Amino acid sequence: MAMPMRFDPLVDLDGMWTTQLAERYLPLPELPDARYECIDGRLVMTPAEVGTNSFGEGRLIRLLGPTAEAAGFYVYGQVNLTFAPQLWIQPDVTILHDLPKTDEEDRWVPAHLCTMAVEFVSPSSRRQDFIDKPRRCAEGRVPYFMRVEISRRLRHAAVELFTIGEFGGYDTVAQAVSGQRLCADLPFPIDFDPADLLP
Repeated sequence: MAMPMRFDPLVDLDGMWTTQLAERYLPLPELPDARYECIDGRLVMTPAEVGTNSFGEGRLIRLLGPTAEAAGFYVYGQVNLTFAPQLWIQPDVTILHDLPKTDEEDRWVPAHLCTMAVEFVSPSSRRQDFIDKPRRCAEGRVPYFMRVEISRRLRHAAVELFTIGEFGGYDTVAQAVSGQRLCADLPFPIDFDPADLLP
């Protein structure tokens, strides 16, 4: 007698993932520390951030926090920023202009609450960080997007700030590298040297 096939959510739910299925099956026991994102029902997993990016994320939250909060925004780390039941990403830093209203929204934060998503570029997700995530955020009408790229070996950091442009994609508002200042008035006053994000 043939043995019954063992259920494997990664295989059997491919293309069908939703927030509801994620609630039931994630995190996977064999991959508890992975980042789980979903693009059109397909699960995208990446390893935990490199230490340098994690340090930079913490520093950026401290740098942006005071002026963002003074302007009425809320500075979060990683959240499930949700565009549809089959589409969510996990920005490294997330700035909200309104708080989630329910436990469900707190777990699956609706994109319409987000003012700015911040991505720290990872070697394992470079295409996502440069192309896919900005496109998803622009399509979801997230007003601002910030991309940070850190090279530990070179002791170098670069930051770009974008906003929704006339044709629906992102236009560059400001950019700076180590030794320069990244300055912008919106969505709240921003002024720091990308080198501040280095350990």
